[in-house]
Amino acid sequence: MKFGVSTFVTDESIRPVDLATALEERGFDALFLAEHSHIPASRESPYPEGGELPRKYYRTLDPFVVLSAAAAVTRRLVLATGIALIPQRDPIHTAKEVSSLDLISDGRAILGVGGGWNKEEMRNHGTDPAARGALLDERVLAIRRIWTEELAEFHGEHVDLDPIYQWPKPVQTPHPPIYVGGESRAALRRLAEYGDGWLPRANTPRLAARVTEVRAKAGRDLPVTVFGTPDDPATISELAEAGVGRCLFDLETAGRDETLRRLDALASLAST
Repeated sequence: MKFGVSTFVTDESIRPVDLATALEERGFDALFLAEHSHIPASRESPYPEGGELPRKYYRTLDPFVVLSAAAAVTRRLVLATGIALIPQRDPIHTAKEVSSLDLISDGRAILGVGGGWNKEEMRNHGTDPAARGALLDERVLAIRRIWTEELAEFHGEHVDLDPIYQWPKPVQTPHPPIYVGGESRAALRRLAEYGDGWLPRANTPRLAARVTEVRAKAGRDLPVTVFGTPDDPATISELAEAGVGRCLFDLETAGRDETLRRLDALASLAST
């Protein structure tokens, strides 16, 4: 079992270099970063179910900038998005960002993808929320083609690319792993179609059984990385028995000293 953290890095939190160094020094395997380009002020609550949105959502840094800084000061840490909001992203720029990260990190990048939930944020990017699933699929497939073909071309309903050249190509072959976030029927369909790994939440009902079902449907032994792992050795043991390969602890956004104390506690838990 491997252990990592998922977090929001902001202008008010521990600095990216300090966080990455601390993670690798304590034996953590991976850093997964959330993404929000901005938070629209168009309604009282950005949450679909209502309620106040935490401050970190408004202030999060660009994930690929943070991961690049982390790459420069680490040698083993896996560098991942958890998740990149692909329906809001240009696929050509995203392909280049991930392949550039993979190159400078010597092949440590993972692209975690999802559809997102903030409809106003999507609309500000010119994205129709009703089309986000189709956009996610086509853009991921286009990104994969850009990574793997010298002269890449893609023609879909939402993505239309005449032949293009783009370098650098990723270090990992055939490309950096694409991890699919979510537990919905659509997410599992995407996982079977083009996912290289699954990103469910630890509180997913029947998670152990669903890991088995997902792998059977995909026809391969998909890696599973679980978000939101509780500070509970019994739960961690259950996840390991279910075939989960990596647990991610939620690392609350905080300053350097508080973050380091929290990482010390999590490292102790991971070593038991």
